[in-house]
Amino acid sequence: MSKTTNKFAPEVRERAVRLVLDQESEHPSRWAAITSIAAMIGCSGHTLLEWVKKAEVNSGKRAGVPVEVADKLKALERENRELRQANEILRKASAYFCPGGARPPVQAMTSFIDEHRGEYGVEPICRVLPIAPSTYHERVAQRRDPSRLSPRAQRDEAMKPEVQRVFDANFKVYGYRKVWRQMQREGFDIARCTVERLMRELGLQGVIRGKPVKTTMSDKAAPCPLDQVNRQFHAPAPNMLWVSDFTYVATWSGFVYVAFVIDVYARYIVGWRVSRTAHASFVLDALEQAIHDRRPVHRGGLIHHSDRGSQYVSIKYTERLAEAGIEPSVGSVGDSYDNALAETINGLYKAEVIHRRGPWRSFEAVEYATLEWVDWFNNRRLLAPIGNIPPAEA
Repeated sequence: MSKTTNKFAPEVRERAVRLVLDQESEHPSRWAAITSIAAMIGCSGHTLLEWVKKAEVNSGKRAGVPVEVADKLKALERENRELRQANEILRKASAYFCPGGARPPVQAMTSFIDEHRGEYGVEPICRVLPIAPSTYHERVAQRRDPSRLSPRAQRDEAMKPEVQRVFDANFKVYGYRKVWRQMQREGFDIARCTVERLMRELGLQGVIRGKPVKTTMSDKAAPCPLDQVNRQFHAPAPNMLWVSDFTYVATWSGFVYVAFVIDVYARYIVGWRVSRTAHASFVLDALEQAIHDRRPVHRGGLIHHSDRGSQYVSIKYTERLAEAGIEPSVGSVGDSYDNALAETINGLYKAEVIHRRGPWRSFEAVEYATLEWVDWFNNRRLLAPIGNIPPAEA
């Protein structure tokens, strides 16, 4: 609607149109009637002509879209634009936030609005996300002036970078309990529930382990040592009980296999090997590393436990154990509980490295990532069974 039209009340416009239609026959032409009446009303002839045309369209005397229909079309177009914009915001938000359907943390929603407010505006985004515009503006004001925060909120803001640092420094796999334990070790006075809340606000979540996968193929025909462990995975000192197992990793160039030898006393990984094949030689290499690094005394006090995989009951492997003075022990067929500790370590490895950081391009990438993880696991990872300390400190 033009500014000229806005100067005149609807009643004035309606009366002017009615006068033109009534007086048209008294003038030589319609235009003469329009200019005559427009001069008395105080508008231009062209303005009054537009009023007349619109009135005739609305009454059906002239072809065109009536005002009511035009207004409805404009409203529908505006609604469609808003819906398209809302769908676009939702699409970008779904890619921005963590999957799962849970309500995003306020801090994450605030960051999303910061990034997209120039494109959509604050209020349209807030209509789509579960956050009020006032909440967003208050968060922005608090960022600019931290003194507006409550004492608890100020402490939260001071602790959030520390929580994020501990989470990032530990392969981004810790849940709130482990993050809290590590912060306690570093001297922070913070409650476990506070760490849980701050991690939720930061959108941080520890990894969740999946079900173990069977990788070894039992050789039922091969002679096997007895089970000396009987599911009692405890040792009073280092080099009393080792457990071994291996798992596989899919890469773009095929499967690679990763073997571990673990000292049960502290869950310390004493030997490991990554191989392109699952031949017996690669688990033997992991054993050789463990023997070289630990140099167990030949006094018959060390037991090596594994499942009945053909690699572990092979002649070469059995002979090397005997040569090192290590007593072999093998679990029963098809029972993962008989080698539960080794499979637990495999599960941690798969959840904390392989599944989280894949897909894997090559053998070399898996080998380097395994080196990083073993170093972290042995020297920095907190393990609850040994008192929430790293294996190296046990």
